This record gives sequence, structure tokens and C-alpha cells, in this order.
Amino acid sequence: MGRGRAKAKQTKVARDLKYRTFDTDFGDLERELHGESGDPIPDQYADLVRSREDPAAS
Repeated sequence: MGRGRAKAKQTKVARDLKYRTFDTDFGDLERELHGESGDPIPDQYADLVRSREDPAAS
């Protein structure tokens, strides 16, 4: 018992996803996937990035 409200919510979300139209910017998606965003890496993550790029550094 008590599943009616949850099922109604799931149905609403599923219907919204099914019929929603998406305006996809494929150029932006390609830049994100290839890592060509041009955004600088924050200082707090710079050491992590260096250790991932250079396996000999660890």
C-alpha cells in the first residue's frame, strides 16, 4: 500500500523524458568530451592532474 503517489510521480517523470524536446549543442558536447574547453584547472586539482598525466611522478 502507499505506492500510488510514487508510481504517479514515476509515470510523470517518464512521460516528461519521453516527450521532451532537446536542443543539443553538439559542438559544446564535443569540446567537453575531448577536453578542449580552454578552462584553466583550479589550483586545488592541479597536483591530481599532474600525477595522472605523468605516471613516473608517483
